[in-house]
Amino acid sequence: MLAIYKRELKSYLTSMVGYLFMFFVLLIAGIYFSAYQLSAAYPKFEYTLNAMTFVFLIAVPILTMRVLAEERKQKTDQLLLTSPVSVSGIVMGKYLALVTIYAIPIAVLATYPLIMSKFGTVAFGSAYTALLGFFLLGSANIAIGVFFSAITESQVIAAVLTFVFLFAFYMMNGISSFFSETAMSTCVTFGILIIALSLMIYSMIKNAVISGAVCVIGEVALVIIYVVKSSVFEGGIQKVLEVFNLSSHFENFTNSIFDVTGVLYFLSVIAICIFLTMQTILKRRWN
Repeated sequence: MLAIYKRELKSYLTSMVGYLFMFFVLLIAGIYFSAYQLSAAYPKFEYTLNAMTFVFLIAVPILTMRVLAEERKQKTDQLLLTSPVSVSGIVMGKYLALVTIYAIPIAVLATYPLIMSKFGTVAFGSAYTALLGFFLLGSANIAIGVFFSAITESQVIAAVLTFVFLFAFYMMNGISSFFSETAMSTCVTFGILIIALSLMIYSMIKNAVISGAVCVIGEVALVIIYVVKSSVFEGGIQKVLEVFNLSSHFENFTNSIFDVTGVLYFLSVIAICIFLTMQTILKRRWN
């Protein structure tokens, strides 16, 4: 893993991609820092971090699009898979290299509260709590980008998929407001999702019996639950979508709260995406 990590880190530091990512993050941070702290003399650095979360929508797809897609396109992934390195070591080495590139502008941002303290009183605890949340949020977004880079050999497709999903997560509050919170509409929506899941299973295993059984059991269970206690479904869509709302878990950090639940949430997103990335590579390897 260490060899993969060094190789990836060197490749980003000897090309424009890594420096372009760091420049873009620091540029946006500088603009908001100048507007909030230098011009308006606002003492809360966490407001700057909260305002610049959109930076991941552009920076992360650019940073992660080539990490695995390029290996697959140039067939160098075959050399990696036949090397004496486990798939987990390959994925973790590449991911940690990306996180290291991301940690460089975070280290620069860590000096901003110190600069502010020269001109007034700064709540260092809340500022660095927000910075920790910002780092975890970015690391989770990078893990998502690594996963999408693993499922295609086209860097453009990987970047587009990453942007689309990150944008959907970013706009999750607005998306959830489109759905009704009534029990009936929630039940119908879940029923459609069960059908979609069954079709997805069929496309993967080509077994009509198993996919049909999943569909029937799921729909029957849904009807039984609705008849017994329909109130369970009230606001169910919003609760499900809240799981994918990355920004909402970051808000507690910007409100001077060290949210242990938020830390576990971001670490879980990272772990799930890394696991899915490894499974994607293993599936292609055995195929």
